[in-house]
Formats: sequence, C-alpha cells, structure tokens
Amino acid sequence: MKTRFNTYDIVCVVTELQKLIGMRVNQIYDIDNKTYLIRLQRTEEKVVLLLESGNRLHTTAFEWPKNVAPSGFTMKLRKHLKNKRLETLTQIGTDRIVDLQFGTGEAAYHVILELYDRGNILLCDHELTILNVLRPHAEGEEIRFAVREKYPMHRAKTTSGKVSEAEVREVIENAQPGSALRTILNPILNCGPSVIDHVLLKRDLLACKVEGKKVDEAEQQQPVETGKKRKQKQKDSAKYGSKEFSMEKDLPGLMEALEEAHGMMQEALSTCSKGFIIQKEEKRPTQSGGEESFYVNVEYHPFLFHQFSDKPFREFDSYNAAVDEFHSTLEGQKIDLKAMQQERDALKKLSNVRTDHAKRIEELTKTQFVDRDKAELITRNQELVDKAILAIQSALANQMSWPDIQELVKVAQAKKDPVALIIKQLKMEVNSIALQLTDPYSNPDNEDSDEDEEETEKLETMVIDVDLSLSAFANARRYYDQKRNAARKEQKTIESSGKALKSAERRTQQTLKEVKTMTNISKARKVYWFEKFYWFISSENYLVIGGRDQQQNELIVKRYMRPSDIYVHAEIQGASSVVIRNPSGGEVPPKTLLEAGTMAICYSVAWDAKVVTNAYWVKSEQVSKTAPTGEYLGTGSFMIRGKKNFLPPCQLVLGLSFLFRLEDGSVERHRGERRVRQFGEDDESLSRQTSLDTERLSSISEDVEIELEKDDEEGEEKDSESSDDEVKYPDTHVKVEHDTGRITLKADAVMERLKSIEEEPENTIFLGDDKPYIIPANPRPPKKKQQQNKKKGHMEPTPEPVESKDNQQSDEEDSRGENKAAGQMKRGQKGKLKKMKKYKDQDEDERKAKMEILKSDGRGAKEKKKKQQEEEMKKYQRRNVEARKPREPAEGEEVDETPAAADVDMLDFLTGAPVEEDELLFAVPVIAPYQTLHNYKFKVKLTPGTGRRGKASKTAVLMFQKDKTCSTREKDLLKSVKEEMIARNIPGKVKLSAPQLQKFKK
Repeated sequence: MKTRFNTYDIVCVVTELQKLIGMRVNQIYDIDNKTYLIRLQRTEEKVVLLLESGNRLHTTAFEWPKNVAPSGFTMKLRKHLKNKRLETLTQIGTDRIVDLQFGTGEAAYHVILELYDRGNILLCDHELTILNVLRPHAEGEEIRFAVREKYPMHRAKTTSGKVSEAEVREVIENAQPGSALRTILNPILNCGPSVIDHVLLKRDLLACKVEGKKVDEAEQQQPVETGKKRKQKQKDSAKYGSKEFSMEKDLPGLMEALEEAHGMMQEALSTCSKGFIIQKEEKRPTQSGGEESFYVNVEYHPFLFHQFSDKPFREFDSYNAAVDEFHSTLEGQKIDLKAMQQERDALKKLSNVRTDHAKRIEELTKTQFVDRDKAELITRNQELVDKAILAIQSALANQMSWPDIQELVKVAQAKKDPVALIIKQLKMEVNSIALQLTDPYSNPDNEDSDEDEEETEKLETMVIDVDLSLSAFANARRYYDQKRNAARKEQKTIESSGKALKSAERRTQQTLKEVKTMTNISKARKVYWFEKFYWFISSENYLVIGGRDQQQNELIVKRYMRPSDIYVHAEIQGASSVVIRNPSGGEVPPKTLLEAGTMAICYSVAWDAKVVTNAYWVKSEQVSKTAPTGEYLGTGSFMIRGKKNFLPPCQLVLGLSFLFRLEDGSVERHRGERRVRQFGEDDESLSRQTSLDTERLSSISEDVEIELEKDDEEGEEKDSESSDDEVKYPDTHVKVEHDTGRITLKADAVMERLKSIEEEPENTIFLGDDKPYIIPANPRPPKKKQQQNKKKGHMEPTPEPVESKDNQQSDEEDSRGENKAAGQMKRGQKGKLKKMKKYKDQDEDERKAKMEILKSDGRGAKEKKKKQQEEEMKKYQRRNVEARKPREPAEGEEVDETPAAADVDMLDFLTGAPVEEDELLFAVPVIAPYQTLHNYKFKVKLTPGTGRRGKASKTAVLMFQKDKTCSTREKDLLKSVKEEMIARNIPGKVKLSAPQLQKFKK
C-alpha cells in the first residue's frame, strides 16, 4: 500500500498548490508528532494545508482531530508564521524536499518539508538558519540538523532534464549482472518508479534484465534483499516475464521511453493533474456461506499509468482531492479489513466445530462395527477360544513363569497345534492374550453355492484381545456391551452436536453482527467540537459548555463565546467558566440559566467539599480580559464588569445519560422535544409532571412568603394609583422558604413568563421552571393565631378571593368609616384609609407644590419607573431575533467561525428519547444537571460520594443495557462507547443512585 509521495507526486502537488500563493496563515494545529495543519485564508476563501513529515503534502477538506494542547513545535510555528503571507512554494532541486516561504525580506521564514526516509520539518529564518527542527540529527561530521545551524541546501539532489544515449549505455554496461532495467534507470532519472514502469511497459521493456560487465567479487556483493522486495520481484516476473536486454534492438525503444518520461515531467510542471485511486477487490464471507465483494484503496497517482489500466480505480478532478480522500478513508479501510479478518476467524471456528463433531461420530460408528465383528468371531470360534484360555490358565496354575509360557507356546506352534497357532501375543500384565481368529463358516473354495440359501456374512481375520478371567461367551458379551455403549454414545453425540452446532452458529452470527455494528459505528461516529469540553444540552435546547482547565476556560471565552451568549460562573474560586450558546440572540429562559448554574457549581471545588453555593450570570460584553491598573489576570481568569445576576443556590446533583444521533429521516419526529415550555401548553408530559410536583409540594410543609421591599407610604400609593400593568409586574423579590435555606429570586427574572400568561390568575408565578407555583392571594394566619384558635375550638373563616379593582373601590366607599377586623382588610388598606382622610381636601396643584418643596420623587418618579418597566417589557418581548453582529476580535484572539444557525441544526439531530421507528447512527454520553434529563430514556443520578468514576459509568451502562425497553440497536450503540469517554466528564468521586441499583451491582 502506498503511503508516501515519490518525485512525480511532489512535482504534481507543488504545481497544484501554487493557487495558495498570497494566502495568509490564520492558525496552525498539530494532529500528532509528525502531522501538522496550516489554516490559510484570503478574504472569504479558506484552505487547510496538511504536512506530514516524510510522507505527504496536500490540502484537506476533512475534519482531522487536533490536539487540545498544541506542542512546542506548533507554538514555535505559530509565533513566527501567524498572519504571514505564503510567498513561494517550491521543490528544492529535483529532490523530495519542499520549501514554503512565508513573508518577505528579513521577515521571511521558511518551512522546509523533507519527504524521504524518516522525513523532517524545519523552521528557518530568511538566511536559512534553523530556528526549530522536528527531528534533530546529524549526517556525518559536517552536516548537522540542529537549532542555529545553517540548512544545507547544496545537499539536495539535482539532475539535468534529459539523459543522453551515451549515459544510458554507460550505466547499462556497468550494471550488476541480472539487474532489472527499471532498477538501473531509477538513480539517473528524476521521475519516480511509477513513471519508469509506465513508459517501459508500453514498449515491452519492463521485464528486461541486463548482463553487464563481469566485476570483482567485492564489487559484485549486492545488498541483501528484503522479503518484501523479493516477493515483489517474483510477482513482477510472473506477471511480465523475463527477457534479456539487447543493446542493438531495445536501446532505441528505451530512448523513446525516456523521452516520454521527460515530457510527462515537463507537463506536470505546468499543468494541474487529475487524481486516481487504484483499488483492489476483496471478498468478504457472508452468513449464508457465500461471498460479497468490496474494494480496498491501494495506491494514489496523478496519472492513470499503464500498469494499473486493468485494475479498478476512482477518478478525481484534482490530485489533492485524491490524496485527501485516500488518507481520510485509510482508517475506515483498516476497520473494514480487520472486520473481514474477524468474520473469517468466526466462520473458521464454526467450520472446525462441524468437522470435529463429524469426525467424532464417524469414529464411534466405526468402533461399533469393529466390536460387533470381534464378538461374532469369538462366538463362531467359541470352542477354540475356550481351549486357548484353558491352556494358558493351566500353565499359570502350574506356576510357570511368563517366559516359560511363551516358550511353551512357540514349541506347540512348531508342532502345528491348532490352539497354539491362534495365539499371537501374551499380555500377562493385563491378564489377556491376543488371538488371531478367522470365520470358520466362510468357504472360499466352494464358489458355486446355492443362490436360494442365505449367504453367510464373511468376516476378515482379526486379532482380538481375550480376557483370561472370562470364558469365550463372556468375552463375546463384553464386546457386544462395548458396541451398545458406543451406539448410545453416538446417539448422545449426535444430539449434543446438534445443540453445539446451533450454539456455535448463534455465537458466529452474533460475532458477525457485532463486527458489522462496530464497523458501521466506528465509521459513522462523528466527534462534535464541544465534546472536548464539559457540555450538555439544556431542557430548552441551548448548548452549554464549560472548561476542564484554565486553558480551556481561556479558549471558551476567547474563541467560542459570541456577543449574544451568556457567561455563567460559580461564586467560588477556581470554578469552570460556563457559556450558554445563544444563537437566536433573545433572552435565555430562567430554567436554562439555573441548569447552567448547577453545572458551574458541580464542576468546582464545591463537589468534593459537598458545599452548596451560588452562581451568577452576566452578558458576554461584561466579561473582559483587561485587568485593573496594577493587577494581572492569569490564564483562565477574567474581569466581570457591571452587575452580576445571582441565581438561587443549586443542588450538587448531576445525571448520566446518552444522546443518540438520528438519521435525517427521523429528525422531524423529535422536533421541538427540547423547547421553551409555556404555561398552559397542551403537553401530556408537562401536565403529568406538574400534577406530580403539585402532589409533592402539598406533602411538604413549606412557608411560601412574598415580601414587598417598599416603604409603607410607597406601598399605600401603589394600591390606590398603580395601573393594571404595575399590578401584574410588581418590582418585587420572590422568596421561597425551603428546608435547605432561603431562596431569593428577583421578579424581573420572571416578568417574561408572566407576560405570556396575562389571562391567568394574578397569584400564579413562575420560578424559572416549567411548572407554576400557586401562591394564595390571602396569606395564612400566623402560627400563633392558629394555636389560639385551636385552643378556642374554632378556626378563622376562609378569606374571600380577591375581586376586581372596580369592585374593591365600591366596597371601600360603602364600608368607609366602618370598623373592620384587621384580618379581613387587604394589606395596606388601613393605611390607605387614614391617608385618604388626611389628604381628602388637598387638590392636585397643592400636592405637587408640596412634593417640590420636599424634593420627593413623588408621582414623577413613579411615572419614570413605569416607563422603564414598559421599556424592559418591550425588550423582553423581542424573542428569536437575529443574533447581533459579532464584535471585532482583538489581536491574536481566536473567534468561533461556526454559523449561528448551525448550533441549533446540529442539536436537533440528537435525542435522549429514541423510539422504535428511529434509525440511530451512534450514541454520545452526556453528563448534565439531573433536572435536564427529565425526558431522557436512560438516566441515573450522580451525587458527591466515594465511588470511582469508571466503576460508576460501567454500572450505569450495564443498567441501561439490561433495561427491558432497550432495543437491540441501542444495546449495540451503548456497547460501542468506550468507558473512558463516559467517565471523563464526571466531576470526581460519585455516588450512583437509581432504582434497583443493588440488583445490578450484584
């Protein structure tokens, strides 16, 4: 398989890459320790140039996995090349070395890429002094590739364009005897072996070998050929044959071939070439026993050479595209080949099982026939066998030794004793003798037997072991018993082999299925850009990302935070910087803010310390890297300017789940499953959850208290003069008393939700969640009063609901002057009545004059405040507007170039609640606040504990796979996710909580 460029490849790719001249370096990345990406741009045109030391140089359109932390060599390249223009891109001489010059004059820098042997990449200044080198080494005593050394340009190979006939004659005459013509010409030509094979094969000269001069033995010693070269020679000889090169006949054709090779090189210097990928057909075994074909990429070339004309190939518009496609699919091709080998191994195991069982059954069948024949021969020679047993037993009874008995048998055999003649061996150690028995009823001499008589079965002569302790009849019965046992064993073997074969077939099919599934998943799995961070998708379809360390915190704010995004941070030092991606540019709902705050707190020291703290959010323009005078901000630290919007304390509760990537046809089925929920939506899950939460809240004794932070006088005027809008949207703090503490939420955080439910009762309020909290219009009597009433034996009557404003005013006029109980009077009404009595004779002009003297805010301030609230409401109503124009990046600052709409489109392809009709491609593990995973199919709760992350993730995946609702496809996808990918986003030591957890742990 071809993996590196030859000379002709370099000429073609350098010619094609001349279009990059004039583009500026935007950024440099490293894929591994020898592969680097240079991102170039010119106005709206962007290109990524890939350099691999020793192998290749081409542009790429594929997304390569970049290292999160750039290497030192990458940082050096960034320092000298960033924002520099690519001025020249040339081949040095005719060698496999490419020089890329960035900048001009004394500010010029050279990146020299060596594409031979082990390869190298060097960064040099305008005088070619080495500033950095990827692989420092020395060649002899004079040439050193190290920092502050001069790059030796003179060592590059340079050859003239054409080769004369005299030079060719000289080289051929001085060649080693038996050398191939292609091997002799390669050193003197600068076109590469593929071009030489092409031009020689067209003139039937590829198989030629030369005699050459006879040289001394010392000169004749050739380097030892490797096995790979020897196999290639044998293959070429078998394909093209072998013949002797004739100087008179073949030299003119050879010179024509060299002329054509020179012409191809000249054309490559001026014209961009097409690209060709040469393929090879492979056979893959199927479960049905047949084979299916698939094609494997073998080589890539800028020209369809004659030696590849009979092979399958793919054609591309440019050579760059062909090389890029070849290397990008190389990993997938390796996966295919590995899968094919696994399939072959599985089918081979199944075949071995079948062969083994067939062989075992055959041996048992053969054993039955042998034992039957032995038993029949003993039965037909019963008298003779009994005599032989009796003779040996008599000798043993007379206390004869074994050698004496052996000698006695030999003497009797010499006398032609019929009993002694059938004894072949004495086995005294096992108390048996070997007898050679023949069927006495067979009559080979009488061939003309009566056809009507049943022909007696003829048995061959056999040597049979006979037990001396048994009679002839008993020995025959013993062999019959062995035959019956073999028959029973054969039957059991047949039955068990059927089960074993079925089991082996099931295992093979399962293996083939797993191999196919893993192959599809590995090739289809797309690593999203946000997976290198802490991340989750909120319940309202906002992408939330957080940094793992200081470098990622810096990267998130500088590169990925847009002007419309929200920055969230925990009120604790060293927490993760969390950014809510807001592509629409509208206001982020309170629930998403709360979930992001939970993430910020969990990914801080609060997790290990098990301390609940606050988080806050600010807009992106409030986050700055500019420190106050005399101070310094380190990596990952930022200055927050302006007001911080604090969120309520969040619980340290996360959840582990999986998102599944949907096929394009299944996306519409899940459209809108993560969206901003409005009160009153006809949503079954929402109503069900609301009812459950209402039951839960009713079972918990909580004191919900609404406090209006105003002066008494301001509160009284509010009741008498405020408009409907001021009643609906009071400037208040909502405080909810829980067991865990006191939570304070400002009312302006829920004004938008309240605006959308104007028709709802005034005592319904949202606290940043999907479900409303119902707050009674009249507060419950204090606990002391309840106890007093309890002692008296009666309770206070239930207050009447709040009526409309007109009715309230008429009731106040009718009941003015009457003495009402304090508990029956609305809050502020008592002070209001006193105030009305005090100022009933005062007109409007007099009131304004007094207010001016007192320098009080008065009504004008209230009107101003009302106007501000109206402006804020208009601002809150602007939802789903276009994102604001991005700010201009500072010098050296990276900016996210992903289109704003791409975020939402990408998230729509991921679902946490797949259904049977969905076609799923792969699974992505996600760690998110537990309330976010409400509608997910698989989820477990994570809280601070003492368990290891790896064990927790393994247990969770096992639970998901054992779930009755988990389909076969989902199990395969969950099985394909690596454990380290699941555990890497868990904050630290954890406690896993889930129904029936102990059952799965066992």
